[in-house]
Amino acid sequence: KKAKLNNKTNFFEIFKKVQYRSLKHTNYFSIYDEIFEKFKDKKITLVEVGVTNGGSLMMWREYFKDNANIIGIDYNPAAKKWEKYGYKIFIGDQSNSNFWKSFFEEVGNIDILIDDGGHTNEQQLATFHSCYKHINKDGIMFFEDTHCSYSREFGNPSKYSFINFCHSLIDKQNKKSI
Repeated sequence: KKAKLNNKTNFFEIFKKVQYRSLKHTNYFSIYDEIFEKFKDKKITLVEVGVTNGGSLMMWREYFKDNANIIGIDYNPAAKKWEKYGYKIFIGDQSNSNFWKSFFEEVGNIDILIDDGGHTNEQQLATFHSCYKHINKDGIMFFEDTHCSYSREFGNPSKYSFINFCHSLIDKQNKKSI
């Protein structure tokens, strides 16, 4: 199935209309349209790490409607203000495994995790390792801003980057076929 042009996607149209802004790379929208479509008419739990201005929470709500339990996670306690719009907001450090342990004890397993949080290797890797076993069957983890694995600002290049970790998983899986 061919992805739609970025400015012709459902998500991009929703993104433009929501009351609050969010920083998203435009190439994400056609990807969102394709991979999230299978969840559209199902009861799901979606968790987004990094909610800042609230725009993406509103985008998810507009797309999934009342079928989604939308939860935000942020390091900044000011993000609690989004609860008045019907979102559950957890305040915590995504690189802290104890935060994730208590989060999943309260919330249970989820269907969609979107990491748009801190973007450091440590944060992305901790989020992956703490969350992957709590994703429901046929669920998805979506890591945004993986370009940070190439940025000096985020301590890269590094053999411990999130991208290098993903490469090692892909290599490990594919070597099973040889």
